[in-house]
Amino acid sequence: MTAAKDPERVAAEEPEPHPTAEGDAVMEPTPPGEPVGRTAPTDVADVPAHPKESAQPTPGDAALAPTITLEMVQANEELNLYIASADRVMEAMGFTEHGFRHANLVGKIAYQVLSRLGFGERDATLACVAGYLHDVGNALARDVHGQTGAILVYHALRESVSRQDLMPILAAIANHEETEGTAVSPVSAGVILADKSDVHRSRVRKSGSPELDIHDRVNHAVEQSFLRVNSEARTVSLELTIDTGLSQVMEYFEIFLGRMQMCRHAAERLDARFRLVINGAELA
Repeated sequence: MTAAKDPERVAAEEPEPHPTAEGDAVMEPTPPGEPVGRTAPTDVADVPAHPKESAQPTPGDAALAPTITLEMVQANEELNLYIASADRVMEAMGFTEHGFRHANLVGKIAYQVLSRLGFGERDATLACVAGYLHDVGNALARDVHGQTGAILVYHALRESVSRQDLMPILAAIANHEETEGTAVSPVSAGVILADKSDVHRSRVRKSGSPELDIHDRVNHAVEQSFLRVNSEARTVSLELTIDTGLSQVMEYFEIFLGRMQMCRHAAERLDARFRLVINGAELA
């Protein structure tokens, strides 16, 4: 795919899943220049030299290396149990995929959004971790899963992660849903933009026709999705290719208007502007 070589593109497009022994999907890193959704957090392009606001304003804190990394939480059996359990609950409720594929994708895109907009390594890493863990609350219930997820993560990490790193992660998890949250920090904003950009047909679980459910129908209609970050223009653009034979553009707005408004506020929190481009036409 030639578009994937654009260094400003942060992919929300789905990679081919790599099945694990448990049947879940994980992301596999690819060489730099490929979509960020397929790229390890260390592969960063187009990063301005000047760092932006840190998640913690205390002098000296932002310069410290984070006490947690994506690799650390990926190796945490308790947290991975939560992610797997959350996906099973969401499947039982008839929702789209919310497992390891989604967790890895959101974490890595959140990292790249902050990196390409000039935020420091610490903030980008905390956003990556929060993105990976943002949906664990679904293991208990869908309602207020951001808040319950933050509590689960607090108990899992409180003995191993510094408070200065843990609090921005918890706040980002608790505030990632449009019904009860908002972008409260750069870390939180990165998670929101990454999470809401994950719209694609590979998230639909049903093997039959998705016409009976609007959420499945809209996701199934999205053939490609990219989150493009332009560091010079300071824009974050969600670019979608939708098969209008399966779902009309208006149906996308019918179910995702609140999410797009949340993305606009999140981009503003990063001193950037959010753009929505569907089938080549800018709509927001």
